[in-house]
Amino acid sequence: MKLQGKVLNWNDDKGFGFVEPNGGGQRAFVHIKSFKYGSKRPINGDVIIYELVKESNNKFKAVKVQFASDARDANKRKTTYNKSNGSKAVTRIFTIAFCFTLLASVAMGKLPVFVIGLYVVMSIIAYIAYAIDKSSAQSGSWRTKESTLHLFALLGGWPGAFYAQQRLRHKSIKEKFQIGFRVTIFLNLAGLIWLHTESGADFLRFVVMPLLSF
Repeated sequence: MKLQGKVLNWNDDKGFGFVEPNGGGQRAFVHIKSFKYGSKRPINGDVIIYELVKESNNKFKAVKVQFASDARDANKRKTTYNKSNGSKAVTRIFTIAFCFTLLASVAMGKLPVFVIGLYVVMSIIAYIAYAIDKSSAQSGSWRTKESTLHLFALLGGWPGAFYAQQRLRHKSIKEKFQIGFRVTIFLNLAGLIWLHTESGADFLRFVVMPLLSF
């Protein structure tokens, strides 16, 4: 069972001291070697998490020691990681479903073939833009504006942008950016849904298609 307590009477020269559990209880000896590898040197008053063992001399010793602050940070990172992975899985499934839906819509004649081409081209452009920005971030060079990345996603490149985020591990955790990214996906899908309406179909037939025929 893990306990939490405060370091007391720490002798840094000898590398040992004592720990008293919060709320009272069995005081225990603690040695620097019992701390997790790579931890900072403890000082009096540090709060630690540990396991209590009884030695052959009937005295108690703290083992598997970790600073409480390190444990909280680790739990926070784990929670963030799990949430991020859950969000990635949902977006991955959504992206695959979108691609099949788009193909089906074109196959049924509800959208012209060039719409698929637009998504493919913009996705490639978006991926390249993310790759360039990742390289610039690593080298300290001039960065691509986030608004530019969002624009590529808005124009149909969001599947490629999402793939780049996962493949390159770039912009995939930054919460503010992800909110903006989701907004671009929503707006893009809203526009695509509109193209399935009568007014959207007229726009494609009388405005877009004549321009492509030149």
